[in-house]
Amino acid sequence: MDFKKATDILTRRITADEIAEAAGVSISSIARARLDQSSSAYRSPPPDWPPVLAHLARERCRELTDLTRALENVPIRPEG
Repeated sequence: MDFKKATDILTRRITADEIAEAAGVSISSIARARLDQSSSAYRSPPPDWPPVLAHLARERCRELTDLTRALENVPIRPEG
């Protein structure tokens, strides 16, 4: 595990594109559902959004758990 790979994993975020794909809707639907409800462009989120986001969150947790385990097994080199 190198520093760049570890920090790439750590700073990765779940994108609206990934949410749209998982929910089976367009990216535009996700973008509009994220708007303030007072906006005329606001649309309701997909009806099944809670389990979809829970699934994505679990996947992200697994990714971070794997990273944690990998980093805990990397020997620390003295600086210098």
